[in-house]
Amino acid sequence: MQTMLPPGSDGPGSFRLSDRIFGVSELNRLAREALETRFPLLWVGGEISNLTRAPSGHLYFTLKDAQAQVRCTMWRNRAQLLPFRPENGMRVEARALVTLYEARGDFQLGVEALRQAGVGNLFEAFVRLKDRLAAEGLFAPAAKRALPHYPRRIGVVTSPAAAAWHDVLAALRRRAPRLEVILYPAPVQGSGAGSRLADTVRLASARAKDDGIDALLLVRGGGSIEDLWAFNDESLARALRTCPIPVVSGVGHETDFTIADFAADVRAATPTGAAELVTADLYEAGHRLAKLERALGDALQFRLNTLAQRLDRAALRLVHPRDRIAAAHERAEHLGLRLTAALARRIERMQSATHLLQFRLDSFRPEFAREWERCMRAGARLALARETLIRARADRLSTLAAHLQHLAPQAVLARGYSITRDAEGHILRSAAAARAGDDISVELAIGRLRATVNSTDGIVETDAPQCVSAEPRNHPGLPPCSKPD
Repeated sequence: MQTMLPPGSDGPGSFRLSDRIFGVSELNRLAREALETRFPLLWVGGEISNLTRAPSGHLYFTLKDAQAQVRCTMWRNRAQLLPFRPENGMRVEARALVTLYEARGDFQLGVEALRQAGVGNLFEAFVRLKDRLAAEGLFAPAAKRALPHYPRRIGVVTSPAAAAWHDVLAALRRRAPRLEVILYPAPVQGSGAGSRLADTVRLASARAKDDGIDALLLVRGGGSIEDLWAFNDESLARALRTCPIPVVSGVGHETDFTIADFAADVRAATPTGAAELVTADLYEAGHRLAKLERALGDALQFRLNTLAQRLDRAALRLVHPRDRIAAAHERAEHLGLRLTAALARRIERMQSATHLLQFRLDSFRPEFAREWERCMRAGARLALARETLIRARADRLSTLAAHLQHLAPQAVLARGYSITRDAEGHILRSAAAARAGDDISVELAIGRLRATVNSTDGIVETDAPQCVSAEPRNHPGLPPCSKPD
């Protein structure tokens, strides 16, 4: 691996001065590259403080000891894999990469993994013991024993004050209420708990025949690796393997594994799971019995219903001949009444149809005398209306002719009016339209005059309307009139 050095340097740890000026971002980048190259992934132990959980899921905290502290960042994809929840004041060991946050020039650790302080040593001891016992064949699958199908009594090794004991009892009451349970009390945590658990397992093994237990449960609730360390005891593992009856271990949660889990015949994820495993066949048998009971009841009921129906049909066939004759006679009378009623309804419908056809025929038959009288009256009314209309139209025509004669231009001229035109034939409506010396023509009721304008006196501009006929202006041929002097 080659170490990146800034230009002008002679080697690691020695930078000679040069005339070049480095930018801050370039200097931070070179420092980051030098740190990440010089320091590989390493474990750093300390106490968590200033812990911040970002909405994005990232963790930001400070790792410190008595003399110093360093900023740490753990990205979401790493933080969500943690088996515990980090808190301020917790002593941890971080597997981290030494780096530099270039934007602010902050020296920090990029945390890849995090574990509680001391867990690493315990886990290594757990792995060494597991490998050694596995090499001896203590965990061989061939040595595992199957659980009894229908146990009558089981033993439980746990603390009577532990929540696991109450969980097991609750599960057994729910799944196999008639199953007897014997508690072999033992501490499940603390100094010497492993050896005392082993002694209790040996005691249960020795008394298994006298107590009549068919299986043994070793259970405890969840916790940290330190809390479950008693179940990683070698003597406990060997005691489990020498137990004459099958052993089920239900220690911790689903993700927790102990040496006892590997040494037991069957491992359950939780104490409740251990109780469910040992009663699986009993629980299933109860369901099967209930199902068979329901099926048997349904079959018996169906059989009884079938036989009852057959009995009813047979009873119906056992009728005295006199009763049969009476029933037949009654049916015949009933059919006769139905036939008579049907014929009566048929005749009634046919009569109704006949009356309807007769009515329709009568309605369409013409009455000639009445129709002739009606035609005569209509003809008289038509002649009277024609004469009335002709007289009204003649009166209207006479009135219009009189009006037309009264409004005719010649009639206006006959009353003393005249029409004056200029040399081009345009009608003069104002004296201002003519000048002295202009030739004009004056049209009278009889004849026409030719004249010359000597002068135009008394010209007055006015907006007064000119003399027109009293008839509406829908007669464009009527000329304007002028009164002669």
